[in-house]
Amino acid sequence: MKRGLLLLFFAASVAASAEAQTPLGSGSAAPAAPAPSGLITLGAPAASGSALPAPASAPSEPSGCAEKLPAGKARPAFTEAFPARGVSGHALPLALTVTHGPAETVLPTGFRFQADSDEAKALKAAGFIVPSPEGGAGPKVQRNTEGSSTKSAVTLYFVALPKTPGRHELTLPPMPIAVARASGELMTLCTRPHTIVIEDPTSSTPNPKPKDNPPPRRQREEWTLLKQAVSIGAVALVVGAVLAWLIGRWLKRPRPLPPPPPPRPPWEVALESLHDLRHAGLTREGRFAEHFDRVSDILRRYLGDRYGFDGLESTTREMLGELRATSPRIGVLDDIERFLRQADLVKFARLTPSEAECSTALAEAQQIVERTVPPPTPLGAAPPGAEAQADVDADGRGTERNEERHG
Repeated sequence: MKRGLLLLFFAASVAASAEAQTPLGSGSAAPAAPAPSGLITLGAPAASGSALPAPASAPSEPSGCAEKLPAGKARPAFTEAFPARGVSGHALPLALTVTHGPAETVLPTGFRFQADSDEAKALKAAGFIVPSPEGGAGPKVQRNTEGSSTKSAVTLYFVALPKTPGRHELTLPPMPIAVARASGELMTLCTRPHTIVIEDPTSSTPNPKPKDNPPPRRQREEWTLLKQAVSIGAVALVVGAVLAWLIGRWLKRPRPLPPPPPPRPPWEVALESLHDLRHAGLTREGRFAEHFDRVSDILRRYLGDRYGFDGLESTTREMLGELRATSPRIGVLDDIERFLRQADLVKFARLTPSEAECSTALAEAQQIVERTVPPPTPLGAAPPGAEAQADVDADGRGTERNEERHG
């Protein structure tokens, strides 16, 4: 029994030695040594005509950049340059020169990509990041047109951040460069991989010491309260200016004039004028003709206003005709006619009246006015002469009521 077990262990050892000596990667496996009859072989693989199964593949890396060109469009020519050495944490420029058509634009929306895109994953896996444009290392594009072709010089910055200190050899993966055509169609070009040796910032300094902090940089702080106050103040200023303008316009608006005072009765005006003429002193100065003429004008104006016609523009004949047509008949019509005849002699015949005649004329005119004053009217009734005054037209003459009188 012990002898059988030993033979079995020996056969298994021989089979394992034969399998270990078989070279990997050959087209076929070496045939195993035949086991003795009646023995069971342990650990020996079954013979087959195929190679050994390949080991499991490692996880796939991000695919990175993929070029996209329109059908029939040739790939634009461009050159690129990247430094061979650099320092960890410092910006590294990737300089590109793209030759394209005049109507095409390189990086129309800038150099950016999503954080979960294949390009971003490949860049992070390679040990690089894209610095913030606000730090002064943003992408730059300079366009230069030469004849029928246009060249755009593009500079992209990357920062190498190895995971461990020391010297490292990193490879910048292909980066996408977008070019917009005149039709609005976008095509994507890919740069080639660039290998760079990255050193630590203090790798070449023996016994490096910590450096002082850099000088402070000016920070931009958004003062929300001040911004709101300025906005509210500007709006209030505009609203105040508009309100001031509207109030000024309202104060300067045309206002209705107050109604004129009721006209004074013509007999009051005539008696006041005769009183002023009596104290004017014309007779003492020897201006008798002027005194007599002014008495005549006062009486003529009064008769015209009293009975509804223009007394100053009417002749003596016209005035007497108007007065005779008045109903009821005027009681002092004969005195009025005699006064008017005498006034015409002084005015047209150049007769110079005496001082006594001037005083008599003034007294007669005052008597005529007083005797033609209408009696007092009941409260609420129209005063006498109001209808005649309303009938006077723009020329100062009565129209409708005069026609009725002559009709």
